[in-house]
Amino acid sequence: MHTQQRQRVEATRVRCFRPAAILSLLLALVGPALHAAPTPHYDLLIRAATVIDVAAGTRIPGQFIAIAAGHIVATGPDASIGAAHADRNINARGKFIMPGLWDMHVHFGGGPALIAENRALLPLYLAYGITTVRDCAADLAPQVLQWRAQVAAGTLLGPRIFTSGPKLEGPKPVWKGTIEVDSPADVDAALDRLQAMQVDFVKITDNTLKPDIFLYALGAAKARGLRTSAHTPYALTIEQAVTAGLGSIEHIDYLIKAGSPQEAAIAADYVAGRLSYNATEARLTASFDPDFARASYRRLAAQGVSVTPTLNMTRIIAGLASDDHSHDAGLALLGPGLRATYQWRIDRAKKLSPADAAAKRDSYALSLKVLPMLRDAGVAIMAGTDAGYLNSFNYPGIGLHDELALYVQAGLTPADALRSAVLTGPAFLGKAADYGTLTPGKIADILILDADPLADIANTRRIAAVVSQGRLLTRKALDEMLDNARAQAR
Repeated sequence: MHTQQRQRVEATRVRCFRPAAILSLLLALVGPALHAAPTPHYDLLIRAATVIDVAAGTRIPGQFIAIAAGHIVATGPDASIGAAHADRNINARGKFIMPGLWDMHVHFGGGPALIAENRALLPLYLAYGITTVRDCAADLAPQVLQWRAQVAAGTLLGPRIFTSGPKLEGPKPVWKGTIEVDSPADVDAALDRLQAMQVDFVKITDNTLKPDIFLYALGAAKARGLRTSAHTPYALTIEQAVTAGLGSIEHIDYLIKAGSPQEAAIAADYVAGRLSYNATEARLTASFDPDFARASYRRLAAQGVSVTPTLNMTRIIAGLASDDHSHDAGLALLGPGLRATYQWRIDRAKKLSPADAAAKRDSYALSLKVLPMLRDAGVAIMAGTDAGYLNSFNYPGIGLHDELALYVQAGLTPADALRSAVLTGPAFLGKAADYGTLTPGKIADILILDADPLADIANTRRIAAVVSQGRLLTRKALDEMLDNARAQAR
C-alpha cells in the first residue's frame, strides 16, 4: 500500500473510534459516581404478604415490609423491592399481616406476694398477639411503672405498657393501692404525684369518692392536659361526667345508664338511699330506651368520648354463679396466687339474690344490643378485657380474642372489631403517629396470621408469628413462651 493510502486509512480509524475511546476514558474517571445505591440492609424483611389495611377494612396482596431498629422503614409491592439483604427473612406468601393487637383494659395486682406471677403474664400477652396493653390501675403501680420502662428499653419481654399508675378513689375504698382523695386540695396533690410518675392517663373510680370530688378531679386533670378514664358514679349522669372532662368510659353497662330517660331521677334515688347499687342497675336496664340512647350516644361521639366495653367480663359475671370453668385452658397459664384471687368475685356472685342475678343477665343481653348502637353513633370503641387478678376466668391474652368474638356476635363487622383493637387505642393515648398501620415510620408491632381476620374474626387466634418492637417471635418461640407459662403456673 502506498504511503498516502496508509495515512488515509489510519485517519479514518481514528475518526471512527475516537468517541468510544473518549467514552471509555470518561467511564474510568467517573464510573464510581454512576454506580447504583448500596443494597439496603434490614433487620427483618417480610415478603409476599397480604397486608390488612385495618382502617379501610381491605386486603393488599403481594407486599413487603422492611424493618430496622424496631421500626418499619419501607413497604410496597413485593416486585418493587429489588436487591435487599436482611438478617431475617420471612416468606409470608399465604399469610395475612396486620398491626399488633391492643388490650385497652388490663390489671396487674394482688399485692407484693403476686409480683412474680403478674410479671409472668407479660410474655403471655405477646404469645396471643397483644403487643400493647393499657394498665387501668391496681395495687402494683411501682412495679408496673418499672416494667413499662424495661419493655420500652427492650430489656423485658412483654407488650408495650401504658399505665395510669394508682387510681384516684375516696377515703377507705374497697380497692387497694389507690390514692385517696376527699377534697380539691387532695386531688391537686394526687395529680402532682401522678405527673411526677409520668403516668399515661388518670384512672378514677367511684367506690367511696364523693360525686363533687369526682367531677373536680375530671376538670383538674383535663386542665393539666391529662387524659382520664373512669367508672362513672350512679350518683351522676354520664353527661355530667363527660362535660367535666371524662375521656374514656370503662365498661359498657355505664352506656346503658346513658340510654335511660330516667337516668337523672334514678341517680337522685340512689343518692337518697332509696335504691341499692344492684337495684339501680336493674332500673337503668328496665328503663333503657333505644331512641333516647341513640341521641345520647351521638352527643357522646360529638364530645369525643371513647368507651372500653369489657363485654367479655360482663358475659362472665352474668353466668359466674352457675357456669363451670374448671376445665378452661386458660387456668393452666396462671399462677396459683392469681387463680386464688378469682374466688372473691365467685363468692360475691353466689350471694346475689335471684332478682339481682337475673338483672346481671339482663344487663349483659342489653349490652350486646348497645354495642352496635355505639358504633353507629360514631363513639370510639376501644377493645379491652378487664383481665387480671380478681376478674375470674377472663384470661390475659385469650380474653381479647374472646372480646373481639363477642363484638362480632353483637353485630359489629370483623373490620369494626379489628379497628377497636388496633386504631382507637393509639388515638385515645395520642400515639397514632407510632401505631395502627403498617407504614414507614411506625413502630414494628406486627401480627402474622395464617388466615384472613376480615373473613372471620376468629382468625386473629391463628398466629404464625409476632413482631414486637422489631423483634421476631416465631410460632416455635410463642409456643415455648406458653409452655414456660404453664410450667411456672404449676
